[in-house]
Amino acid sequence: MGLALPVAPSYQASKEEYLSTKLSYVLDLLREKTVNWSRKNSLWPMPFATACCGIELMATGASRYDIARFGAEVMRFTPRQCDLLICAGRVAIKMMPVLQRIYMQMSEPKWVISMGGGVFDTYAVVQGIDQYLPVDVYVPGCPPRPETLIEGVMAIQRLVEKEGVKSSKERGRGMGLVVQPTIQVQVEAPAVN
Repeated sequence: MGLALPVAPSYQASKEEYLSTKLSYVLDLLREKTVNWSRKNSLWPMPFATACCGIELMATGASRYDIARFGAEVMRFTPRQCDLLICAGRVAIKMMPVLQRIYMQMSEPKWVISMGGGVFDTYAVVQGIDQYLPVDVYVPGCPPRPETLIEGVMAIQRLVEKEGVKSSKERGRGMGLVVQPTIQVQVEAPAVN
């Protein structure tokens, strides 16, 4: 009493269909890579500087370090035009609702860099903004050097290039990457006789 299942006829794609499928795949891949490259090289930071880390953030935008080389020179002070929040310094508990509102007003996709500010263990200072916001990159130091902040921006660029454009809801609680401080090597000048 065996039931024979009808066998679907085998489908043979024509050469034109195969080429159009291959072409659409290449165009989608090219479009995705172009969008990721464009997004990676045009990050618009929103500075939220509350302490001496803000001075280092300003130094990063100055001519000596020149964050413009990495496409992040357009510091906007309106959250609706930004996609990278740089929280520089310690955040007081009374400032946390303001920071959360700024984050909520930013357009998607958005990323967060938290720099410095971790050594103040007092009742009035938030012990890590990652309790309230999804932080993608941590930049350690008190205050962190401009080179380290540039390394943090480059880490965000690598995230965008590797993972593409994902919303903050898709990324969850952030990536939580920690940037290692750069080591400065002292070069001694040769003795002149």
